[in-house]
Amino acid sequence: MTASSASTVEETNYQSRSKCGRGWGKHANWTGINIAAMVVGFVLFWPFGLVVLYWILKGRDVRDLPYAIREQWSRMSGCGSRRSGSGNVVFNDFQQTQYDRISEIKAEIKDRSRRFAEFQSDAKRRADEDEFDRFMADTSARQ
Repeated sequence: MTASSASTVEETNYQSRSKCGRGWGKHANWTGINIAAMVVGFVLFWPFGLVVLYWILKGRDVRDLPYAIREQWSRMSGCGSRRSGSGNVVFNDFQQTQYDRISEIKAEIKDRSRRFAEFQSDAKRRADEDEFDRFMADTSARQ
């Protein structure tokens, strides 16, 4: 086992044993608009800033926050899943099915994006390791 793979194993074991923070900020979504919204939230009223900070640390986009708040409020107030007041139960069910489908697609896209980012970082690590191994082989061949 090479030294670089041994350190990778040690890091993996360390991360798997660590329960501190339970993954807070692991997939944080630090974009410009999210940071600006958090700052504005803290300036206007500090609990808003904390809500936005929590939202960012969970890896969500601030632009989804108003929709989620409305959704949660409708659940708590007992409005249920009626998003439109059409009065047609079949249409409301169809609409809810479409909203659920869109939510599933969004979740799948986020998951694929996360997995691709992990793949890219792994590929970069492998390329760096190959480059380092070539360097070490070249250095030892010269000596």
